[in-house]
Amino acid sequence: MSDHAVSDAALDTIFREAHTQNKWTDKPVSPALLMAVYDLMRLAPTAANTSPARIVFVTSDEAKARLKPILAEGNREKTMTAPAIALIGHDLDFYEHLPKLFPNNPKMKDNFAGKPELIQTVAFRNGSLQGAYFILAARALGLDCGPMSGFNNDALDKEFFAGTNIKSNFICAVGHGDPAGVFPRNPRLSFDEACKIV
Repeated sequence: MSDHAVSDAALDTIFREAHTQNKWTDKPVSPALLMAVYDLMRLAPTAANTSPARIVFVTSDEAKARLKPILAEGNREKTMTAPAIALIGHDLDFYEHLPKLFPNNPKMKDNFAGKPELIQTVAFRNGSLQGAYFILAARALGLDCGPMSGFNNDALDKEFFAGTNIKSNFICAVGHGDPAGVFPRNPRLSFDEACKIV
């Protein structure tokens, strides 16, 4: 019997056999499946349940046309052919939701008022965590992911987050990957190279 909380097959799906995707099949991704990914990722922890991540799912031809010129040239084709593209950002007004999200301390919101550096740090850190949770949730539900950072953040914010205090972090194309577009896995650092037990 395995000591793992999930099966080896699940670990393969989420980590060991999963690769960044660059090519996609034409199998669609339904809104219900995108909602299911979010419903999983939102359960994972953030500091004081701040939950600053905000996502715009680009799926229509019209929205893709708006996104295309914002992408770095090398990212355009592999992004435009994905059935869905998650624009993952973080809301700098996240603390306004803390009375709801952290009810055991309703005054937590007050800790952020007038502190832009703290707001930016907490929003970016926890929004990045949630972006990683998004990838794991998508893989767990049978989707492949193509995360990337090659785009113009300011242009994306103006185009897709206008009128908000949301700032883009990274983009993640999602769908069903074509194995022909997968590159061999690059080397990773060993435990001894990256970790220390003290």
